[in-house]
Order: sequence, then C-alpha cells, then structure tokens
Amino acid sequence: MARTNQNAGSGHPFALLRSAKRNGIPMASKSTLNAKNLEALGAERLAQLLIEISTGDAAAKRKLRLALAGAEGPREAAREITKRLASIAKARTFVNWQNRKPLVKDLQTQRSAIMEQIAPHDPGEALALLWRFMGLATPVFERCDDSSGTVIDIFHQACADLGEVAKAVDAAPEALARQVLDALQDNGFGQYDGLIAIIAPALGPEGVAHLKTLVDELGRTPVPVPPKSEWQAVGWGSGGTRYAHEMEERARQSTVEMALKDIADVQGDVDGFIAQYDPKTRKVPKIAAEIAQRLLAAGRAGDALGFIERAEVKDARWIPPEWQDARLAVLEALDRKDEAQAFRWACFERDLSGEHLRAYLKRLPDFEDIEGEERAMAHAAGHPDLLTALAFFLNWPSLAHAAQLLIDRQDEVDGDHYEFLAPAAETLAERQPLAATVALRAMIDFTLIQGRQKRYGYAAQHLAACADLAGRIEDFGPVEPHHVYAARLKAEHGKKTGFWSRMDG
Repeated sequence: MARTNQNAGSGHPFALLRSAKRNGIPMASKSTLNAKNLEALGAERLAQLLIEISTGDAAAKRKLRLALAGAEGPREAAREITKRLASIAKARTFVNWQNRKPLVKDLQTQRSAIMEQIAPHDPGEALALLWRFMGLATPVFERCDDSSGTVIDIFHQACADLGEVAKAVDAAPEALARQVLDALQDNGFGQYDGLIAIIAPALGPEGVAHLKTLVDELGRTPVPVPPKSEWQAVGWGSGGTRYAHEMEERARQSTVEMALKDIADVQGDVDGFIAQYDPKTRKVPKIAAEIAQRLLAAGRAGDALGFIERAEVKDARWIPPEWQDARLAVLEALDRKDEAQAFRWACFERDLSGEHLRAYLKRLPDFEDIEGEERAMAHAAGHPDLLTALAFFLNWPSLAHAAQLLIDRQDEVDGDHYEFLAPAAETLAERQPLAATVALRAMIDFTLIQGRQKRYGYAAQHLAACADLAGRIEDFGPVEPHHVYAARLKAEHGKKTGFWSRMDG
C-alpha cells in the first residue's frame, strides 16, 4: 500500500506555511507587539513594565491613575477626573503650537473618561462633570494658541456630549435652562456654539419656553453704567477708547440676539427668527438667504421670494452662493422652472460654476443637453480670466478643452501661479503633452525673467520635463518647438548660472 504524504495537501498547515513563506507573507511572531502576546507576560510583569514606562511621563501616570480609579467604580473615577479638571483650570503656563499636544491629549483623556467610565453608570455625575469640563474653555484659551482649531474641536465635542447626557439624566427643565443661559454668557471663545439646538431635546418644549423667558429678561437688563470716574479702559478701536462696561453690554446684546435666533429655530418660529434682524440687515444677501430657507421649510415660498428679491447685491461680480441656492430653491418651490433655469445659466456664465451648469444640463430635454454643454464649453473658452476657465475645464473635466485653452491663449498664462499651473501640467502631461509644455514654460519664463532664484530648482525640473514631453509631441503647431525654445532660453538667460548649474547637475 502506498504511503500517503500527509503534508502534501494544500490545506495542510505545513503547506500553508510554505505557501506563506514563498509569497512573502510575514508570519506572526511571539515578539510582535500586540495585546495577545502582552497577556502572556502575566499581570505582575506587565505592572512592572507600566511603572517603568510611566516614570517621568506625567500623562501616562495620570492615565494609569484614572484606570485604577475606574476599576474601583465610577465614584472614584469621577473624583480623579474632578481633581484633574481643577488642576487644568489653575494652570498658567502658556501653551503654543509646539507644546500643545500634551494639553490636547489630557483634555481628550478627561472627556473620554467622563463619557466612557462615568456616563453609562451615573449620567447625573457625568453631566455635572461635563459642565465643569466646558468651564475650562475660558482659562484654557486664555493661555493657549489654538490656531489649528484642535482644542476648540474637543470642546465642541464635549458640548455635543452635554445634549446626549442631559437627555439621559432627564434633568429638570427650568434648572437646565438656567445652566444653558449661564453657559451662553460665557461663550467668549465659541465653545458653546450650537448649544441650544444640542440641548433642546433634553429641555423639551417647557424648558425651551423657560429659556426664552430667561433670555427675554436678560434682554431687558442692560449692563449698569458706572460713574465716569470708575470707567475701566480695556482697549482702543476706530471709535476711540473701549471701556469694560461697554464691552459687557455688547456681549449681552449679542448673547440675547443669538440665543433668540436659536430658540426660534428650535421652536419652528420663523417670524421670531426674522424679528432678530432689523429691516436693513434683512437685505444682506446671506441673511436674506437664511430667512428664505426657513420660510421655505415653513411652506411660505411666496414670502421667501420677497426676502430674496429685496436683498441688496452690491457687487454683481460676486454673489454669495447661499443667496443663489436660496433663490433657486424658492423658484423651484413656486414652480417657476424657466426662471430657475435662466438663473442657473446666468450663474454659470458669471462664475463658470460647474455645479450650476450640471443642474442646468440635467433639466434639459434629451439631446438638448449635448448642445447646451457645447455652448457652455464655448463660453468658458472665452472667459476673460484664463485661470478661472482652466480650472473649470480641469474640474469638469474636459482635458481637451483645457489643452486647447492653454495653446490658444498661451501668451496670457501667468507663470507666477505655480501653485495652480504645476498640478495642471501634471494632470495634462499624459494625454495633452503640448498643453502641459505651455504651462511648464510659463513658470520657467516667469522665474527667469523675474530672477526668482529660489525657484531655479523647480524651473530646471520643469525644463527637463519639457524635454521629456517633446519626444511625444508630433506637431508643435503654434507653440515654439522645444529645441528652439531651449536655444532662446540660453541666449536670453545664459548668464543666470544659478539656473544652468542646476540643469548641468
């Protein structure tokens, strides 16, 4: 009887191992850093390693203490979080972009701990901690450079958490409304933006109504003006000295106005929203668009059109996109489709807006859309701003039209726009080498004519790219052949050794 090769089957472990090795698939090692391998070390050894690793690392130590507190229960975890939040609030060290990472990590750790260790077990305690966490925003931003927006993002997430946890707590509406108003009056850094919409489900209709009462009361309570001898100067502006009580009064008015708008939105009170703007402000296109969108949602398309048409568009060269979108939505709602189509085409003609052109073509009858697109391409090709037209063709996309544009209007190409022309040349290089050459030459010419020595390296790369592209160009047509262009460049800029040395290299 023949002996069976037990290892020969393709599904056998040894066969799979050999296959993995042949195919270069890395096999898991017991020294690979993963949770399963670390578990094999045992609790005692892991504890020793954690102590070693955390030595000198304050953030790691805080995380370990928080984990230990969490193991004892949510109450201990809450106590540990409270202590840390108090420490962050008291800190005075300025945080710039270079040392911002530890602060960001610390804030993220505390917020996550509240939501993961406390909220599932004691939402009431979690809500109190979230309010306390949000209270850190002012002292933190007063000593922190947040130009990247990383820190404010954490507070915005915590603000969103407030709504989730407050809903779970089923907090007393009136008390919650008071907390919301207090928060809005401490919104100097925008940390509470959107709070009313976020917290509205937890407030319920009764709480929202009470909040409106509180805001109305604040609106009737101006900041007291102290005796002039006690006025405190806090800054200077175009109107002269700014005093503390004046700034507080402006902040009060702004808080009331913004809160009443948000409350009106929550309550679906369009007229209440409109009432927060004076008649002149309602004519600002962006504001008119906001009002129109709300009126549309309320089924009042006719009123919406009135606000759109009364808006004062001061610069016909640039019309806010919000106003354009609102006008189109209103015209569609009123079944004035021909006017809407005419407006879409007008928007495209002015801005070469691909979005409006697509919407326009989509609504044309079959076959007419082809003619409409051809008309649009012809219009774009004649647009007075070459780069706007080029951007349109590249984004549409129509590389053939983009190429023809560059070739036909090569004398208009401004090589100073390297941040646009370089990627355009790269996009065109494969299928439209002649047009890519035009874009590259524009950057080369600008660099050498203006003597921009810092760009010589890029210009040298561009000239080398032109040489490569030349081999794929059968007919240069109205564009100067590469050998003629290179010779002219040498004749006109031969003394710019900083450039030519890079070519030789």
